[in-house]
Amino acid sequence: MAEILFYHLETRPLEAVVPQLLEKTLERGWRAVIEVGSRERAEALDAHLWTYRDDSFLAHGLAGETGEALQPILITTGPDNANGASVRFFVDRAVPQAAGDYQRLVYLFSGHDPEAVAEARTAWRALREGNEVTYWQQGADGRWAKQG
Repeated sequence: MAEILFYHLETRPLEAVVPQLLEKTLERGWRAVIEVGSRERAEALDAHLWTYRDDSFLAHGLAGETGEALQPILITTGPDNANGASVRFFVDRAVPQAAGDYQRLVYLFSGHDPEAVAEARTAWRALREGNEVTYWQQGADGRWAKQG
């Protein structure tokens, strides 16, 4: 049974949230793969993870590059898991369809995009059977609160 976390972004943008969640993932000793909706978005996220904080960066790579199997974090546009990750992130309109062999799926979607919210509802219904599914919503202060 996989643990599936739905993160409803409302007050802080994806670029502020993803690095924090990736840091927590790596602290637990897990590898991560991030699925995005387009190659352009993958390249933008790649650049952001190198520069998101002045005193730190997240070691990572893009799918299709040399050494992808060694990366602690791999950004992809497809279903591959070339780095053997146990956690898969879905961002930028990439939507989880099944839990697969992952320990955890993390699905981040914008509360300001009605289509993304509708996709999240569909994914919730499809994934809740046989998995541990939780829903996290941002408060006005940007903190996460588990709902229901």
